[in-house]
Amino acid sequence: MADSEHPRLILHNFLPLDLCKELEFIHKSCGTVGYRPNVFSTTLSHLIATNCAHFIMPIIPIRERLREKAEEYFGCQYELFVEFTGLISWCRGASIGWHSDDNRPYLKQRDFAAVCYLNSYDADFKGGIFHFKDGEPADIVPMAGDVIMYTADDRNIHSVDEITEGERITLTLWFSRDASYDEDPKLISSLSPDILGVADSKLHSYIPMPGSINMYWFPPDEASSFLSGFDIRCGRLHVLGFDIYPFQDTFHLSESESSYNLLELLSGPLLIARDSKMFEPQFLNIMHALQMVQFYLWKFFNLKTKVEGTSPNITPTSQTQKAEIDSLKSVVLKDLQLAERFFDHSKPIKDMEYEFDWDNFSAAVLEWQCYVVKLQKELVLHLPHWKTNQSIFCVTLGGDLED
Repeated sequence: MADSEHPRLILHNFLPLDLCKELEFIHKSCGTVGYRPNVFSTTLSHLIATNCAHFIMPIIPIRERLREKAEEYFGCQYELFVEFTGLISWCRGASIGWHSDDNRPYLKQRDFAAVCYLNSYDADFKGGIFHFKDGEPADIVPMAGDVIMYTADDRNIHSVDEITEGERITLTLWFSRDASYDEDPKLISSLSPDILGVADSKLHSYIPMPGSINMYWFPPDEASSFLSGFDIRCGRLHVLGFDIYPFQDTFHLSESESSYNLLELLSGPLLIARDSKMFEPQFLNIMHALQMVQFYLWKFFNLKTKVEGTSPNITPTSQTQKAEIDSLKSVVLKDLQLAERFFDHSKPIKDMEYEFDWDNFSAAVLEWQCYVVKLQKELVLHLPHWKTNQSIFCVTLGGDLED
């Protein structure tokens, strides 16, 4: 698909749309402030560090297929190692000029790149078109499921237009011929030995554990003072119409409390509220609550029928609770308009106030538990093979996952 001077490959419909949606759920549930302005990222190492290692399982088969495709197309069978894997989103204002992917001394190990688009230009975001400086095809319009692969050197200098609306989400990988840059041994060593001892996946074993507060504060240069900006987890919940309320009988906000101390409340138990109603079952932290909401949006939001028999415990929000919710929001969302400008862009968000259903949300909470337990079991069964081979790969498990 490209001339020999500019080796590149375009793969249309490489990923099914349901898998793209699953990866989008993982990123929006777990992402942190990224490496460039207005960019957010979810690396495999971050998933492991925040007790979400099970979320790497849907990504592993994709890594294998992409590596095999790169080795086949670029003529380097059995030579490549995955140097980096990450879910990356670019929001309004993000762009990058002409560059190659090995354009820094510390990036010279990168030989090939693969970019998998998880959502689509125009439908999900504006801007963000990918351009190659030379060769054909020159312009790539991102569409969910499509993949571009290219050499990381100056034969494929490229740029990306500024995002003007929405959030452009990709799964991005770099491959290296240098085994010393293989990310797999590092990832395997960071996987907790405790995972091997998980039998029935007790609740605490798959509840996400938030990282440092600073990792979630945007813009990052305000993460030392928290005087402006917002917590991206709270920002995502806010644009979906949800508020948070710390689950503490002694919870009181006062002017003397520091922003850092109040943000620490996000690491403890909390309730979520919507439209002056409180969902009484508590979540263990802000990441737990965010995963529930994003899972609902992924799996249950478009249901045409109401799920019966869930009996959610919904109570009216008291005036005192409303006041404390607003006070906490003033801390976690210092710049409310900035959060809305970044995240409030999609049709589902605009329609949610008309279609949200507490019964379906309660069903989503139960289904989320089944989903993560299944992934946890897959991880437990894969890990011994990974440790033995010091490589992350798909294992044929047969009936091992059956209950």
